[in-house]
Amino acid sequence: MLCIWIPRIKCGASSAFPGMTFQVNEFLIHCISYLPSVISPQNMLMEKRVYIETYGCQMNEYDTERILRLLESSNYLETKDAKEADFILINTCSVREKPEHKVYSALGRYQWLKEERGTIIGVAGCVAQQEGDRLLNRVPYLDMVIGTHAIPMLPQLLQKVECSGQRVCETGFDPEGNYLKTILPQKSPVVGSIRLDKVKSYVTIMQGCDHFCSYCIVPYVRGREKSRSSGEIIEEVKRLTEMGVKEVCLLGQNVNGYGKGLEEELRFAELLPRINEIEGLHRIRFTTSHPADLSEELIQAFSRLSKLCEHIHLPFQSGSDRILKAMHRGYTKESYLEKIDRLKGVCPSIAVTADVIVGFPGEEERDFEETLDLLQKVRFDDLFSFKYSPRKGTRAAQFEDKVEEKVKQERLSILQEIQKEITLQKNQELEGRVKEVLVEGRSKQSDRDVTGRTRSNKVVNFKGDLELVGKLVPVQITKAYPHSLRGEIVPTHCRLQNAPACRTDRDCGIKDSEILI
Repeated sequence: MLCIWIPRIKCGASSAFPGMTFQVNEFLIHCISYLPSVISPQNMLMEKRVYIETYGCQMNEYDTERILRLLESSNYLETKDAKEADFILINTCSVREKPEHKVYSALGRYQWLKEERGTIIGVAGCVAQQEGDRLLNRVPYLDMVIGTHAIPMLPQLLQKVECSGQRVCETGFDPEGNYLKTILPQKSPVVGSIRLDKVKSYVTIMQGCDHFCSYCIVPYVRGREKSRSSGEIIEEVKRLTEMGVKEVCLLGQNVNGYGKGLEEELRFAELLPRINEIEGLHRIRFTTSHPADLSEELIQAFSRLSKLCEHIHLPFQSGSDRILKAMHRGYTKESYLEKIDRLKGVCPSIAVTADVIVGFPGEEERDFEETLDLLQKVRFDDLFSFKYSPRKGTRAAQFEDKVEEKVKQERLSILQEIQKEITLQKNQELEGRVKEVLVEGRSKQSDRDVTGRTRSNKVVNFKGDLELVGKLVPVQITKAYPHSLRGEIVPTHCRLQNAPACRTDRDCGIKDSEILI
């Protein structure tokens, strides 16, 4: 065993370690030069752990992955245990109710780690962007506040905290769009990486929104619409498929707005065919679409692109034209229903999900009845429903004629009960049918089951082992529930012999060697 006493380690600029501020005294460097090659300055950099707590939408989940990719280059690996972390980051959302309260509550849980272990604590995401220095002023043990456009700067800001103990806040907007630059996953991820067993992944194609709906905070915390170049997006998807990813979900606050600000003249409906051609990719999804920007070209893509899944998330928010106008949504109930009809005409099996808000300022009973009428006309496969709550800085927060909390809750309960029945009926229509399922992992319901999703985004649980993960398998639906389906795997020969049990809507394209029974 070789022991070295290190009398002093000083942080400062160093050309020996690009991108890092790490410097030891001259005597130690002299000694290291005589050690075996296996003991290098790089090897002596201790591996550190980062714990990220993520709230909110898929964009935040993707940002968390980007952050983990960035921090790997700074010798940080993810941990699922906050107690062993050297760096704790809370990636926040300001869309859901009481977002600031959740952040302060989380910070309170980790205060003891700061005091006992010296853990670096940071806040990122939309609440960080919105609150900025106010977070540092209110929480004395908070080290970092990282806004939505500052993610690429995180390693440098973290170094600053590590070496000087200085608290940092970076919430400026980047008009050039550098915050969207690709952070590619590693081709050969190290042990402990979150991406070793990934079956599906998010890929951001644009960020921000230009619609400025009166209730929405997004334009103020994510900025105006900005798109990534198609080349960067395609390169990222290719890299993910090389690592075993079978499905990508293209993300944006308004993916239909893709292409704004790019030198190349390329719209979202033109980007999709290029991604559809990527070898090794099996499925494409996207979210979220704004109804006002849903083009006929994009609607037609559901019939033309084999890898584009038969599912669209199309928030309608209200069925009342009067409320839609107050929300500044840019469409009417009639125009929304027309687009739903076009989608179902082009792709009869398409599943439609949506968001809806009840209790918006000024909403009367007749407005709520219009919303329920739209529910019955569309018959959504699923619905994400919320009571209106004001967001500081939005126009609607200043609106008068607030709806009483009791009325909001009553309307939400009525709407959710109606939708629960519709969802169950839609799921029951699938009983006895065979669906292509991408197996994602072990089911939460039983260690003997695996879970996956159909192309229409329905969760299916069935008996199977983990060797099925990442494979497309035909599964016969045996039982429908409000939030999931139960099924049984179908041997390949049933489909090949056209047995009665196999009633798939499409050719799964599964070879015998790809099925494990």
